[in-house]
Amino acid sequence: MRKLCPNFDREDGHGLETVLEVPIPEEMFTSMGSNIALRWQNMSTWMKAQTSDKWSSPIIAGRYNELSFLLYSIGSPLIPLQVHLDHSIHRPVKHASIEASTAKYIVQQYVAATGGQPALNTVGSMCAIGQVKICASEFHQGDESVKVRSTEEAGGFVLWQKNPDRWCLELLISGCKVISGSNGQISWRQSSNQQRPISKGPPRPLRRFLQGLDPRATANLFIDAVCIGEKIINEEDCFILKLDTSQSALEAQSGPKYEIIHHTIWGYFSQRSGLLVKFEDSRLLSVKSSRDDGEGVFWETSTESVIEEYKYVEGVNIAHSGKTFVTVFRYGEQSANHKRELQEKWKIEEVDFNIFGLSNDFFLPPTEFKK
Repeated sequence: MRKLCPNFDREDGHGLETVLEVPIPEEMFTSMGSNIALRWQNMSTWMKAQTSDKWSSPIIAGRYNELSFLLYSIGSPLIPLQVHLDHSIHRPVKHASIEASTAKYIVQQYVAATGGQPALNTVGSMCAIGQVKICASEFHQGDESVKVRSTEEAGGFVLWQKNPDRWCLELLISGCKVISGSNGQISWRQSSNQQRPISKGPPRPLRRFLQGLDPRATANLFIDAVCIGEKIINEEDCFILKLDTSQSALEAQSGPKYEIIHHTIWGYFSQRSGLLVKFEDSRLLSVKSSRDDGEGVFWETSTESVIEEYKYVEGVNIAHSGKTFVTVFRYGEQSANHKRELQEKWKIEEVDFNIFGLSNDFFLPPTEFKK
């Protein structure tokens, strides 16, 4: 991952190097030119070109809208449930059903497999640096088969987190950047090709936390789930835990122009290791039509993440790589169905806990929210 760039503000290029806001993978740097000098020159031009006037071109605007769609759909989606980080994951099982009590037992095994409750409780904040590769198909009409394009968009991300409910993600792919965050009271997402934030809502966790990066949040999420059966995932016998979002939570996240009809979550926990090896969720969203008599457009998004390469970091077992597959269906408004598939590969390069000096001011929302 590239973290530094030569100081191009000086003619000799000497002095302190510029620190990149988001480290970029070597593949992204290599694609910027045929030699080192040209790559740094293109990098400099790209860094200085992050201004709004470049979005006036339809070609550039279309490109950035496409990248923003990828970053929102697969790079930085949120989970509909607020996760309360209790110091104890125990829940009474006396009056619980057999499915619910079985799920609580599976979560206890997961906590033990990720380092144990004492180790998880020592984590008050976190910083993770990683790289991603994203590719997608075009929208296809009807039920025909869909294949993603061979070309990949490479990028990197920095993720900061502080308990409770505070986090910030900076995700950069091919020159398009998305910043997502939560200050414990509201959550938001903002794209680099927008002059103001385009979405906000109640505090919710980033889906990326639950892909093996934050075991305590994952345990607290699934402690109220039910066990619905077993399934083999990558030759691993797994228990399946299912969690449905309550109607009140869905209504809190719905807006005047859209309604979340349902959002269901599944976790697949290995019977051998106790670890989470697959994470799925499915959401149905209704976007209201601009016409009074229109039925609106439905967006159904199904996402599954395969979680791999667990390694211990300061006594906590963290997943360091994985793949995410997304299928998006769009239908309604008296039009034919459209389908699209997206894929993401991610790799965690660095993880650090209990970041010194990470104050709550670091997670303040953009100034537009105050107006």
